[in-house]
Amino acid sequence: MSVMDAMTVAKPAARAPLDTELSPKPSLIGLTREEMGAVLRETGVPDKQIKMRVSQLWNWIYVRGVSDFDHMTNVAKDMREMLKQHFTIARPEIVEEQISNDGTRKWLLRFPPRGAGRPVEIEAVYIPEEGRGTLCISSQVGCTLTCSFCHTGTQRLVRNLTAEEILSQLLLARDRLGDFPDRDVPVGAVVPAEGRKVSNIVMMGMGEPLYNFDAVKQALLIATDGDGLSLSKRRVTLSTSGVVPEIFRTGDEIGVMLAISLHAVRDDLRDILVPINKKYPLKELIDACRSYPGLSNARRITFEYVMLKDVNDSLEDAKGLIQLLKGVPAKINLIPFNPWPGTNYQCSEWSQIEKFADFINSAGYASPIRTPRGRDILAACGQLKSESERMRKTERLAFEAMMIANHGADD
Repeated sequence: MSVMDAMTVAKPAARAPLDTELSPKPSLIGLTREEMGAVLRETGVPDKQIKMRVSQLWNWIYVRGVSDFDHMTNVAKDMREMLKQHFTIARPEIVEEQISNDGTRKWLLRFPPRGAGRPVEIEAVYIPEEGRGTLCISSQVGCTLTCSFCHTGTQRLVRNLTAEEILSQLLLARDRLGDFPDRDVPVGAVVPAEGRKVSNIVMMGMGEPLYNFDAVKQALLIATDGDGLSLSKRRVTLSTSGVVPEIFRTGDEIGVMLAISLHAVRDDLRDILVPINKKYPLKELIDACRSYPGLSNARRITFEYVMLKDVNDSLEDAKGLIQLLKGVPAKINLIPFNPWPGTNYQCSEWSQIEKFADFINSAGYASPIRTPRGRDILAACGQLKSESERMRKTERLAFEAMMIANHGADD
C-alpha cells in the first residue's frame, strides 16, 4: 500500500500572508486578561476602556474563533487598525494535514522564529469517536526524555512552546473541524454526531508538559475559562512521565485530569523504559499520585502501560501493577506497542494482552485495551524507510493515536 493509498494528504486552503509569517508582532493569543489589558494600555488604550476592550477581544478570539481583526465587527475601525499595527491573532502555518480512513487527523504546524531562533514544527492529532473528539496537543519541540520504547526520544529538545503556541493548536483544530459558531464542518469529516467537535484535549504530544509547567498552566487555564473556550477540566488530561515535584501543582493550580506514563512496575525495568524513573522512582511517583488534589473514584488517574513482549507483559507484572496501585483510584490503559524501525521491542501477543487485561479487570480496575487508530496510516509507515525526520514524526504520531483515545470524562 502506498502512502497516497493509505491516507488523504491535504494542503491548507490558504497560507497566511508572508508579512504575517515574518512579523515580529506579538500575539494576543495565550495572554491572561491582565496581560492583555497591560499590552493594550501600552498602545494608548485609555484605562476606562481596558476592561471593555479585553472582554471584546476575549469573546472574539475564544468564543467566536476569529483569526483576523477585521472580522471583529463591533470594534471601531480605528481600533481594529491599531490592533493590526501592533498585534497578531493569526494561526500557525499548516505545513501538512493528513487524514486517515478512520477520520484521525494529523497536522504538521510551523511557528515563526522566536527572537534569534528558527521556525519550528510540531504536530497535533485529532481522534474522533462516538460522543467525543479528542485533540492531542504538544508542549515542546522535541523532548529531553529518552524512553527506550518511544521514537520521540530520538528527537532532541529544541525549545518549549509558549502558551500562545499551545493554545493555537486547539484554535486551529477547531477552525479546521468547523467547531466555532457559524462554521461548517468539512465535507466528509468524521466528527461526533452531537456537541463539540473537539470535546476533550490531552497534553500527550511532543514533549514533557511538566517541564514546561508555566506555559502549559496558562494555556490550559485559558482553554477551561468559562467565558471563552470553556472546556470542562474533567475533559482535559495532562500526561506526564513522572515529574514528581510538579504533579501536586498540576492538580492544585490547574485542576485537570492526570495521566501517568507508567509502563513498568519495578524500578530496575522502569529505569530502562522511562529513565526519568532514576530521578523520581516508583515509590515517589505513586506517593505523589496518592496526594493528587481532587483524586476520587470520579476523578481517577489514568496509568498508561505499553505492552512489550516478554518485557512487562507477564501475569507477575499484572500482579505487581495491582500491588503498586493499591488504594489509588485508577484506570489502566493497555497500549499495544507499535514497533518502529530500529527498536528492540515487539508488541505483546494479543492473547497475552487479553489475559493481562482480564487479570487487571478481575482486581477491580478498568483496563481498556487501546484500539489502534489510523491503522491505514500505520500500515503505510511500516513499509517506508525511517531516515527522514518526517517519517519518524509520522510513526510516532501513529503510536500516539493509539494512546490518546478515551481520556477524560464523557460528561
